[in-house]
Amino acid sequence: MTERLRRWRLLLGPSAEDVAALNEDDQHRDAALTGLYGGGERGERGERGAGLGGSTPQLHRWLGDVRKYFPTSVVQVMQRDAVERLGLKQLLLEPELLSTIEPDVNLVGTLLSLSQAIPARTRETAKAVVRQVVEDIERRIADRLVEAVRGAVDRSQRTHRPQLPDVDWNATIRANLKHYQPEHATVVVHDLVGHKRRSRQASLRDVVLLVDQSGSMAESVVHAAVLGSAMASIRSLSTKLVVFDTEVVDLTDQLTEPVDLLFSTQLGGGTDINRAVAYGQTLVSRPTDTTVVLITDLYEGGNEHELRRRVRELVASGVTVVVLLALSDSGTPSFNHELAARIEAPAFACTPDRFPELMAAALRRDDLTAWAESEGIAAH
Repeated sequence: MTERLRRWRLLLGPSAEDVAALNEDDQHRDAALTGLYGGGERGERGERGAGLGGSTPQLHRWLGDVRKYFPTSVVQVMQRDAVERLGLKQLLLEPELLSTIEPDVNLVGTLLSLSQAIPARTRETAKAVVRQVVEDIERRIADRLVEAVRGAVDRSQRTHRPQLPDVDWNATIRANLKHYQPEHATVVVHDLVGHKRRSRQASLRDVVLLVDQSGSMAESVVHAAVLGSAMASIRSLSTKLVVFDTEVVDLTDQLTEPVDLLFSTQLGGGTDINRAVAYGQTLVSRPTDTTVVLITDLYEGGNEHELRRRVRELVASGVTVVVLLALSDSGTPSFNHELAARIEAPAFACTPDRFPELMAAALRRDDLTAWAESEGIAAH
């Protein structure tokens, strides 16, 4: 009888609060249903009335909740209803209309969230919209990221015993100006400064991007894919990109095509950060030459104790670990403050424009908490 009342309560909506009490998960289910079908205006048979009014939910988060709290068969029905009720049907079905709208990161997140519902004849137009946003991020940030990362790697590989072809003469002169001899108008070179020669096959640094693809992280996923692709073009780096929710998917082999990579993501659903970090550990072969960037709001649905232990192990082994609570321009993010304070790695939000300097600091193995403070970023 209790289960039957629970189901009636979920069917009727908030206006039937007195029918049955809801547990926390059912409250999330009720909120998702209310966002799509209305708050309980009764139809002829007493069910929820349709109508979103002015309270349309943030689509990314709503889709994530739907995937998390409902079985697949129900998700498919609700997603189809969302396309109808949220006014997206015409947008998704008409390539001509889709091609006229002003693309932005939020629209890309919406398209990716609904990618399985986009019909074949609209898919190429949707990809073109996503490509415009990708190219805009590349124009604004990618070149600066490549320059900053290359510079950081080169500086970190300097040596005072270079072979003659590897001498950096400008740096050598600056380092020896204190030995200038005025009477001879010359600098006496005590120390040579140059770069370590490296094998053509070996990268100097390894970067592992672990990216949370739960619904609330849509904007971060977009930026991480584009910036990860830019880093993958740098020969001195070995860059890997892994996305996760409750599953972990390695998309490294798609880094050369960020648009296709984005359409391979599955925005929404739960989150198992511990599982993602466990996979990230398997990618570390040279700890002191590896940087792990964990991009997540830290709302852990897996084993928080194990997550903290794994991060602690990575840091103790010499890996540079940084937790980005968001990689977006959307202002102060929502995140798990308690876990951010306890996890043993610097944790803060970062805008895409600051990401090049962050990566340079990480690759130089600078104190990232101090770097964040110097940039006016609140570390947690």
